[in-house]
Amino acid sequence: MHADLGSLEGRKLMAQYFTIYPQNPQQRLIRQAVEILRSGGVIVYPTDSCYALGCPIGDKNAMERMRAIRGVDEKHHFSLVCRDLSSISHYAQVDNAQYRLLKAATPGSYTFILKATREVPRRLQHPKRNTIGIRVPDSIVVGSLLEELGEPILSTTLLLPDEEFPLNDPEEIRERLENQVDLIIDSGACGIEMTTVIDLTENPPLLLRKGNGDLAPFGMQ
Repeated sequence: MHADLGSLEGRKLMAQYFTIYPQNPQQRLIRQAVEILRSGGVIVYPTDSCYALGCPIGDKNAMERMRAIRGVDEKHHFSLVCRDLSSISHYAQVDNAQYRLLKAATPGSYTFILKATREVPRRLQHPKRNTIGIRVPDSIVVGSLLEELGEPILSTTLLLPDEEFPLNDPEEIRERLENQVDLIIDSGACGIEMTTVIDLTENPPLLLRKGNGDLAPFGMQ
């Protein structure tokens, strides 16, 4: 009797594991993944740069779980992964010049720092600058998740403490994190180069990190 109960508890701690086709995502699995997100789940999912951790933007407990997995404190800022430019404008203040740059570079492997709107919870903003990182990945799987969810995903690169590179192999991710997350989406290997981070609140835009995104649209070398 006790052994049965223990095995049930063990299964509850194990992440679900979905193999989702990167070019033609199965809608049934996308819906199930979004149900897990909406229930406050933490997921591992593929982007156009690296695998990432994601959770609902309004769930503080899920956010703290992501901090624990990453081994970061409250000074580490997460990004909002958005579906398109129209959803960006709901969460970030975008002027005409910024819009032209965003239009030229999205979707793509960038994180843009922008002034946050009142729709963004204060705990997600930079405490002094009231800014937020925004992402629009070039990924069919991510686009499908966001379309079904109807709001951004709070996200951070799947880079574990003391690791030099993000985790890239879904089977290794499963081995190391299946007791810490609610879902792992396997869409094959991603890259290990993180996004290019550009601060669009500065004029001219300021490069904060050179990553996978091309600098040409911003006139940078």
